[in-house]
Amino acid sequence: MCVACRAGRVDDDGYCENCGHAQPRERDHMEQECGPVAAVSDRGLRHHRNEDAFAVGTTTLPDGAPVSVAVVCDGVSSATRPDEASLAASRAANASLLDALPRGTHPQQAMHEAILAASEAVNALAGEQPTEAREHAPQQNAPACTIVGAVVTAGLLVVGWVGDSRVYWIPVDRSAPAARLTEDDSWAAQMVAAGLMGEAEAYADHRAHAITGWLGADAYELEPHTAAFKPDRPGVVVVCTDGLWNYAESADDMAEAVPADAAARPLHAARVLVGHALDGGGHDNVTVALVPFPAVPQGAGSA
Repeated sequence: MCVACRAGRVDDDGYCENCGHAQPRERDHMEQECGPVAAVSDRGLRHHRNEDAFAVGTTTLPDGAPVSVAVVCDGVSSATRPDEASLAASRAANASLLDALPRGTHPQQAMHEAILAASEAVNALAGEQPTEAREHAPQQNAPACTIVGAVVTAGLLVVGWVGDSRVYWIPVDRSAPAARLTEDDSWAAQMVAAGLMGEAEAYADHRAHAITGWLGADAYELEPHTAAFKPDRPGVVVVCTDGLWNYAESADDMAEAVPADAAARPLHAARVLVGHALDGGGHDNVTVALVPFPAVPQGAGSA
């Protein structure tokens, strides 16, 4: 039954046959809390579906130390089935991390392997296209997405990414500087790195957000980026798509948007950040995962 008119039948495409109202989809707004880790994803105000996806989890290292994991993926809208690509990638990467870390794989190596697993999962979707499409152009416009992830232990923070989704570090003590921990695979980032443009000029260009790295059968040679950090104080790790960081691009802007109690109330903070993007216009899907640092045992933190 239609949620709007309460009279019409909903067709297979999700629209009311009586009033034409689009029905809410499961992925229009998603929230999850797993121990101290929380994530929220929203369709936004302009897109007809949510092409973002996330996966979060907690486990332990071989010595029993807690470890938290968050993966966020953003489907490439110009590709086919971007929502399926992001979902497959996030699930594959999360499963890979939660399998490798308890076996003693170093978190940075585990992150590298997780991105490769996500890539394989997205590539497999290209083989599921209609037979005619596979025969004529098996990799043309194949399902694609970006990926970014974080692994947090008691003393180590590892990030990994392909594309332009980001990780930010926000210290609990706001007198210490916040930082962006990833570098975009994008046209603007390439221009800045090559010294051809300043950051403000590059990101103001209409080509700024054209990505130069992604997961998908039509991607160039896959080059997963990983980096490891050892923060010297408690904080919160913000893992997000550009649907959020477009409204809080610099590390200082993100720190200002993140609630002061985010490490203790990550789900509340994630909701606040999504609301910040929606209040700013909600032009894209919005997804954010928050991971307190250092990692705390599952069940700790605030509901």
